[in-house]
Amino acid sequence: MKILFIGDIVGKIGRKAIIKILPELKKEFEPDLILANGENLAHGKGVTLKIVKEMLNAGIDGLTSGNHIWSKRADFKKVVSEKLPVIRPANYLKKLFGNSQMILKKGKKKALIINLLGQVFIKDKYGETTNPFKKIDKILKANKKTKIILVDFHAEATAEKAVLGRYLDGRVSVLLGTHTHIPTADEQILKNGTAFITDVGMVGAKDSSIGNKIEPIIEHYLTGCKRVMEIPETGTVVANAVLIEINDKTGRAISIQRIAKEVEIV
Repeated sequence: MKILFIGDIVGKIGRKAIIKILPELKKEFEPDLILANGENLAHGKGVTLKIVKEMLNAGIDGLTSGNHIWSKRADFKKVVSEKLPVIRPANYLKKLFGNSQMILKKGKKKALIINLLGQVFIKDKYGETTNPFKKIDKILKANKKTKIILVDFHAEATAEKAVLGRYLDGRVSVLLGTHTHIPTADEQILKNGTAFITDVGMVGAKDSSIGNKIEPIIEHYLTGCKRVMEIPETGTVVANAVLIEINDKTGRAISIQRIAKEVEIV
């Protein structure tokens, strides 16, 4: 199985870039499944039913997320009610609506997709989280027969991502970091067969601070006063993704390739 995983899609400019570039990516890499992190789809925070359907119609098979999935709680509830392939992090202590894992199938091939949220440096006002290491142990124990397993670990600290990757090495096919919007250059197959990268990156404005306009952020740093974050609607977009090839029989990763493209949105 070949899985194309696209980094955090940021706002309308990111969505337009996906619609424009995805046919090219499908032709070039011929993936069996296409996934993306979608917690920033709706102007940087959360999702709406219309936007999720737009991304699914563009060719994405399933969306993972992070803490911002709750930013538009009522809208996300509509997505859940329609049973669309969108998941939220599994390790919330409070019982919240929405699925935290999903099985996606293409022909005879199937993959289990799991979402987790980091605990280091993430202040989550939407609900207290439990230990992601212990939570993933419980999930894997309940899915012993599943061969292909991909985990999106939405976390801030690179160390936390690196340690969870090694902890799960040989137990999952892929562990991908998301959240920081900056792609790392450490894609690798760990010693027991798990594909790993600290952060996939984003699909967002190139001339930005993790997808947001520079000017308000400069003003914030100069004055110490909070400013409303704005997302550009035109310009060059960086599209970061990874392509992972996995042995169907063993669930071990064969290769992981970092992808970086640029798209002009006018």
